Amino acid sequence: MERMTDRRIVLVTQKTRLDELIRRHNTPGQAGFYIEHHGGCFDDYVEEDRRYREALDTARGFLERYGRLMVLDRGFVPDFMFGERDIVVTIGRDGLVANTLKYLSSQPLIGVNPDPARWDGVLLPFCAGDLQRIVPETDKGLRKVRRVTLAEARLNDGQTICGVNDIFIGRRTHASARYELSVSGRTEAQSSSGIIVSTGLGRTGWLKSVLAGAAGIDKSFGIMRGPELDESFTWESRSLYFAVREPYPSRSTGAELVFGRIEEGKPIAIASAMPENGVIFSDGMEEDCLEFNSGARATIGVAERQGNLVV
Repeated sequence: MERMTDRRIVLVTQKTRLDELIRRHNTPGQAGFYIEHHGGCFDDYVEEDRRYREALDTARGFLERYGRLMVLDRGFVPDFMFGERDIVVTIGRDGLVANTLKYLSSQPLIGVNPDPARWDGVLLPFCAGDLQRIVPETDKGLRKVRRVTLAEARLNDGQTICGVNDIFIGRRTHASARYELSVSGRTEAQSSSGIIVSTGLGRTGWLKSVLAGAAGIDKSFGIMRGPELDESFTWESRSLYFAVREPYPSRSTGAELVFGRIEEGKPIAIASAMPENGVIFSDGMEEDCLEFNSGARATIGVAERQGNLVV
């Protein structure tokens, strides 16, 4: 087959809810019985899967003709070696964009929404049919690319992990996390449900829920102004915000350093005091994490590299 370009196109896919059900229950029939027996609508799972397959077929049909196509399941992304000249296309929900972008260096990423009626798709500006126009424009450098600032956690043993939306530092379970937090020359021993460090892109995610909870508590006490983010905090901003979840003040732990901005070049430092189950993970991917137990120290700041999201 004669292709239009010799560049490799990496198409990142994800399992549908129906795929996960069948993996758990072995057959579609057994999966349907399980859902309907518990009062759910199995037809919704089937329809979602059908729309995803249609979008995937449309994408593959064009990309196979255009370049050297490689289809990659989401589960293999952390260990995949992306080439410098690759064009990356994700087809799935917003989380798939985040969980792919953090493993890229300079490669452009195109987010495809397989079901616009179902998914809002903040990071998914395109449909599968748009690829016939978007991919050639990206290949020729004619498409606008938006820079996305990443967060980075670096351990004292050299291990690192990046986050597109956010990084979580805490316990693997619901037990309290114990650690020592250092911010701008101040240090405080804390016991909490963990720390969220958010990028500008992630301001509408986990961080938003943390701030909404704080604002709701303030309001119940008659305080109408809760914590707010600077309006200049955008996807491109070379800064981050951190928020401590449910800090517990006691004789040995404080609750003063609970929220603030992390400027580029001025990371925060965290020393683990957890004998086991301490973790650092990003963008909701708990299975791809760094162990963060007693003796481990981490610095959390703005990553040097940025993501490139095609818009």
